[in-house]
Amino acid sequence: MKDKVALVTGGARGIGASVCDSFLAQGAKVAFTDLDDAVGAAREAELGGPSKAKYIKADAADSADAERAVAETVAAFGRLDVLVNNAGITRDALTARMEEGDFDSVVRIHLKGAWVCSKAAYKVMRSQGGGRIINTSSVSALGNVGQANYAAAKAGVIGLTKTLALEWARYNILVNAVMPGFIETRMTAPLPEKVKAMLIEKIPLGRFGKPEELARLHLFLSGQGGDYITGQVFCADGGLTAGF
Repeated sequence: MKDKVALVTGGARGIGASVCDSFLAQGAKVAFTDLDDAVGAAREAELGGPSKAKYIKADAADSADAERAVAETVAAFGRLDVLVNNAGITRDALTARMEEGDFDSVVRIHLKGAWVCSKAAYKVMRSQGGGRIINTSSVSALGNVGQANYAAAKAGVIGLTKTLALEWARYNILVNAVMPGFIETRMTAPLPEKVKAMLIEKIPLGRFGKPEELARLHLFLSGQGGDYITGQVFCADGGLTAGF
């Protein structure tokens, strides 16, 4: 990753933060988005300041913000080699009780966000002669009670990934997706211990994953190991879906 430049949406916390850590440790420069200025600024300082890691306040699903985030990344570091579409939210409820606004907001951030940010990055990557885009799906794409909005969005991300890979391979823009299982993040922290125990019983490795383990997968896809890989979905779930 030496001398490469990455933009990570939702990069101030969770998996996104670990991805930024890993990229920086391997010599890259990183820009990351969030909507919380206090968290973003603190994270920027923690990572060594804007000469190494630049915080950009941006709504990942707003096309103008996406264009601006890409432009600010290029202005700061001269290029854009890797885009990680990681920003996400949850608004869980059984379908009969789910509010329409909660469905719309989850699909907007996860699916539309990956689309608008990829479009913004495409313009720069094409002019440079290539790049990598890594989209974040989830094992919930296969279906999960109480997550009709999230599951639909994450399944859509897979279709988006494969389509962009087909359309942009001619420009050497490689597009893949990661499909995390249950990872120790802010999203899973509120789960009751009883629920966590039930989930762990279903995971062959017997534990939740760690954000840094997902970050290593992002490193692989962003580096030389991913030179001949596009349009693929990489599941990192401790074996949860192996028997599906």
